[in-house]
Amino acid sequence: MSKRRPAILVLEDGRTFPGEAYGSVGETFGEAVFTTGMTGYQETLTDPSYHRQVVVQTAPHIGNTGVNGEDDESGRIWVAGYVVRDPARIGSNWRATGGLEDRLATEGVVGISGVDTRALTRHLRERGAMRVGISSVDTDPQSLLTRVRQAPQMVGADLSAEVSTAEPYVVEAEGAHRFTVAALDLGIKRNVPRRLAARGVTTHVLPASSSIEQLLATGADAIFLSPGPGDPATADAPVAVAREALRRRVPLFGICFGSQILGRALGFGTYKLGYGHRGINQPVLDRATGKVEVTSHNHGFAVQVPGSGVGAVVPDQVIDTDFGGVRVSHVCLNDNVVEGLRAVDVPAFTVQYHPEAAAGPHDADYLFDRFAELIEGRQHSEGRSNA
Repeated sequence: MSKRRPAILVLEDGRTFPGEAYGSVGETFGEAVFTTGMTGYQETLTDPSYHRQVVVQTAPHIGNTGVNGEDDESGRIWVAGYVVRDPARIGSNWRATGGLEDRLATEGVVGISGVDTRALTRHLRERGAMRVGISSVDTDPQSLLTRVRQAPQMVGADLSAEVSTAEPYVVEAEGAHRFTVAALDLGIKRNVPRRLAARGVTTHVLPASSSIEQLLATGADAIFLSPGPGDPATADAPVAVAREALRRRVPLFGICFGSQILGRALGFGTYKLGYGHRGINQPVLDRATGKVEVTSHNHGFAVQVPGSGVGAVVPDQVIDTDFGGVRVSHVCLNDNVVEGLRAVDVPAFTVQYHPEAAAGPHDADYLFDRFAELIEGRQHSEGRSNA
């Protein structure tokens, strides 16, 4: 193989990692984060929640199975940059339709290979996620560092409108239609409506700017708040939609960024984690069942309930809110971060992780059944009250 073009990665604290250009030649900036998944790089790259983030793959060999036309979680690659240690020379899989590096180059994604990703990951774990630059056109560290420190931070970033659908669309139920759900697209992954469709749910996906009236005009039996990128503290409009849905007792389910939105609607705050949870092997306790699930994560922010925080033991008690009692339903066993909320008096619940899990374990897939049961229970309750 011919020698690759030199490239460098510079963190905002000045730490520099040399490497070689991978994907598109150029320069990029974003927030440096790492993901521990050993599979699913295509799903990671196309997950809108990674918008404006430079993703470090801790698995050393990336690109082994190439890319295909079926596994994308959206219509494009969203990562701001890509960092790998040892890219595959040849992608080999019966489903592959091309190579990973060619895909990155075609979509203009600047990456770097040959990096000591273990050292880089340890540094981010100790110092926290931070701004970063990758360049294969200017390999002077000090020059690049100046531009890194001028780049916007993730705290205060309002990004959901940048990844949301421009026009509404519908994903039909598979088999017999049972329910209709309106999904507020804050950065939805394709596998969410697929998992709902498998349960007889027709999903109307609407732009992030949609009002409660527009969501309910679809004939929705319930509202879904999707995952997405950015700081949930900036998402006042989706929070207002969620509060109105709670007031009207419309069944609500939120995942990841949607969980943070619903948490804010219930009156809780949010905060930024040091380096976040990203990977497909995170242990989460479901307090309702006592079971521990291995789950897929991608979040850099978390919900702050009274007594919670990294390392704190989250109280297992009912918390009073404007909409009645709320319990912390799920906690991460690595650091006790809040991973789910369940309202006691209104039909609403959230999880901070990804039960749609593409790629990843399917331990939490039952949560889509729980959503369907919530809708069904609400309809039965309305039927009794109208009798």
